[in-house]
This record gives sequence, C-alpha cells and structure tokens, in this order.
Amino acid sequence: MDVSRTLARPAAPVLSRPDAAAVAVLAVGAALGAGQLVAGLLSPTSSPYLAVGDAVVRAAPPPVVGFAKSAFGTADKPVLLAGMAVVLLLVAVAAGLASRRSVVPAQVVIGILGLAGIAAVVLGPAFTAADLIAPVVATAAGLWTVRTLHGLALAHAAAAAAPGPRGLPRRTVLLGASAAVGLGALAAGGIGAALGRGTVDSRTRLTQRLAAATVAREAPLPPGTDFAAELGTTRFVTPNPEFYRIDTALRVPQLRAEDWRLRVHGRVARELTLTVDDLLARPLVERTITMTCVSNEVGGDLISTARFVGVELADVVREAGPLPGADQILSTSTDGWTAGTPTDVVLEPGRGALLALGMNGEALPAEHGFPVRMVVPGLYGYVSATKWVTDLELTSFAARDSYWTQRGWGERGPVKTECRIDLPRRFGQVPAGRVTVAGIAWSQPRGISRVEISVDGGPWAGAELAAQLGGDTWRMWRGTVEVGPGSHTVRARATDGLGNLQTEERADVLPDGATGWPAMIFSAA
Repeated sequence: MDVSRTLARPAAPVLSRPDAAAVAVLAVGAALGAGQLVAGLLSPTSSPYLAVGDAVVRAAPPPVVGFAKSAFGTADKPVLLAGMAVVLLLVAVAAGLASRRSVVPAQVVIGILGLAGIAAVVLGPAFTAADLIAPVVATAAGLWTVRTLHGLALAHAAAAAAPGPRGLPRRTVLLGASAAVGLGALAAGGIGAALGRGTVDSRTRLTQRLAAATVAREAPLPPGTDFAAELGTTRFVTPNPEFYRIDTALRVPQLRAEDWRLRVHGRVARELTLTVDDLLARPLVERTITMTCVSNEVGGDLISTARFVGVELADVVREAGPLPGADQILSTSTDGWTAGTPTDVVLEPGRGALLALGMNGEALPAEHGFPVRMVVPGLYGYVSATKWVTDLELTSFAARDSYWTQRGWGERGPVKTECRIDLPRRFGQVPAGRVTVAGIAWSQPRGISRVEISVDGGPWAGAELAAQLGGDTWRMWRGTVEVGPGSHTVRARATDGLGNLQTEERADVLPDGATGWPAMIFSAA
C-alpha cells in the first residue's frame, strides 16, 4: 500500500456553513418564485405558497382562528404569510447546513416541501387539473437550483483548495444566483401586476356603467344622522378603504366582470346562469347596510356601513323556484369558500338581501368582492356575505355544511343587539367636569330604540340618539356625564327596536357572536 499517495489524496470538498445555507435558501426562493410566476400566468389559486397558507387556515381549530382575528385583526393574513416565510427560511438554512458535503439532504427537504405544496393545491376547494402545473414547476425549479448551485459551490471549494489558477470566486457565483432569483421574483410580480390590470380596467368600466344605470337610490342621510363631524367619531358611512375586511382569501381574486358567471341550482324548479349584463338589466336598488363580523369582540371595530347597489337576491331565488326542503342557500366564492344562508331570511319581505355590484358610488373594490358579492342585512357575514360569489345552491342545512359551520360556528348567525363606546378614548385623558360619551349601537334589522350610559357603577341615564336611517344600519348616540379628577369607567347598553335590552352576559364570539355591555376606562384631570 502506497501510504504517501493516500496521504496526498485531496480531501473531499466541504462547503462553508454560510455557502451551504445560502445555496438552500436560494433554491427555496427559486421554487417560490417559479410557483408564483406560473400561478400568475395560469391560475392564481394554484400558487403553492398561498395554497399551503389556505390549508393552514382551513385546518386551524376555531380557538386558534379566533385568537388570530382578535390579536391581529385584519392583519392576520400578512402575519400568517410572514410567519410561513420565516419558517421556510429556517427550514432552508437547516437543510443547507446538513448539505455541506452532499446535496441529498437539501434535495430531500425541497422535495418534501414540494409535495406539501402539491398536496395543498390538490386538496384546495377549487382544484382543477391545470392547478398542478404551478406546484410541480416550483418543485422542479427548487430541485434543479439546489443541485446546480451546490455543484458549482463544491467545484469552487475544490478549486480554492487546489494549486493553480482559480475560476470565479464563490461570492461571485452566489451573488449571480441571488440576482437570478431576484429577477425571477420581480418578473413574477410584474406579470401578476399586469394580470391584475384586467381587473382594474374591468372595475373602471363597471363603475361607469353603474353611474349611467337607472338605480332606485336612497335619499341623502337625514339631518342629525351623523355625529362624526361634531365629535370626530366614526363616520356614518364608512369609506371603502376603511371598511373592515375579514375573509379567508390570502390572495384577493382577480376577476373581470365580463367573465363572471353565477350559477343558481340545486333544489330548484329551474337552473339559472347569470352574467353581470343580466344583473344590470334587472331593477337596481341602493341600500345603506351595516355589516358585522361574527368575530367582532364586545366594543370591537369589525363593523362598517356602506351604500350598496345591486339586485334583489330574493327575486333571483324566486325565479329559480326553490323546492320544498330547500331551507339553505349555499353560496360559494370563486376560491371555494362557502356560506350557508337561511332561505326564509332571504325571502322575508322587506329583508333587502342583495347581489351587490356597487359600494359607495363605485363598483365593489376587489378586496370586497368585485364583481359581485352577497349582502344580507341582519346576519353575520360568515353565513351571508360571500364575496366573489359564483355559485348559489338551494339545499338544506341537514345535507350541506358551510365553511365555518364545519368548524363549530352557529348555523344561522343572526346579528345580536350590541353597542360600542367611541368617546372617551380607551385610557385617554379628558378635563374634569362635563365629559362627552358617544358611540354607535346596532341591532339589524330591528333597529335601536334606546341607549343608556353609566359611570363608575352609578345609575343609568338615557343618551341622545341620532336620527335613525332604518333598522339595517347602526345608530349613533351621545351623552354627557360629570366626573371629577381620577380614573373612571363608563358602560353602555342598548335596547333594540322591539324593546329588548342588550344582554349583560359576557359571551365569546364562538359560536355565534360576542355579547356583553361594553366598558371604557378613562381618566380626568
């Protein structure tokens, strides 16, 4: 045995920890970029990254969902996506560190991530065969990138240890790869923006058509309806950018009004297929409606009011001819989300349920359901307010469960009588003496007949009520109290239009909405 030759044999190249981690991170980034790019071109809902996020949302137990909504509010989606990105980064770094000598560990990890993305897409509620392309391409891109970069990095590591001329520095290789991945991500974003342009243009056209259409519009707000100008509190009609948004869509669907179709089927005498043109040819009405999320905590802000323009949902349902036993209208969004609305509520005379196309003088914003959504006064949104609606199935509650009822939420979801204190501000400080207390109260469709306030456990006193537009909207209220220096607690309670007092009993949002009298702590000096 030639010991000298054995000792002279060069050691197998080993990547440095930073290089190994960088290779795996770049490969995962390439996979994500490729998946987003192909999904943007073919089917936005097939993005493996977003599909995994959707799967997390679907699989999360109700207490976790409730915590996320209460802790993060409308920022729950960005928080989820950011958390997923952090997890992917940590997994990629770990895979890279395990692959300093061999690319196999990183390939295995990327393969597992790819299979998870494929499974999430396949198990999605709106899966089609074409949706497989994006996660498969993403997986292939990740595997090819990690193999290529790992091989280049090993070659440069070996060349650096050997005598003689050297090739490109490894830093140049990694920087070049980073630039390639970055350009791919920019290309994906640019294509996504270009595709979204079709939605923007379509929305502009629909806004123009609604402005030119004949609409049975409501009169301007009666004098004394809105205290906001005097008090600086919540405005009666919520501007679209400020309207609360709660849904499960991690990516806002990009639809064109020209492509939209609504199928009405199930236990009906005749099936219907409607287009936006069909809706615009029907009588259009404008209604001011307050919408409330079932996840709204006592005193919370997941409630808004807007002027919606649309067609009577009851007319559409009656035209289809519901058959006996069809006690539920199961509505489905383009992304597969479902809501179960009681048929009798929709058909109730004067209920005013809409297939809405417009919101506050323009076509629905994309994040609020463009081109068409459901709006049913008096029901929490989880059973009535389907955005991007494309399917209405007349069925029964016994036969079909909707998205949230499968997760333990109530079946019918009527809005409860509640109120909120907007002034004084929470933990704010005001001058001692006469202090204005103000807020809003709601009880759709019953309306509000009385609001009372109490300070520091003292007697209840009636507040001044703003003019009431109707039972489908919130009602503003205000009053004054005398307080001395120090900390104080003010409480409020409302009575609905039928004379029923809001319950004091505290209840969580699960299963069918929170209850309790709101309280606000403030100090006077």
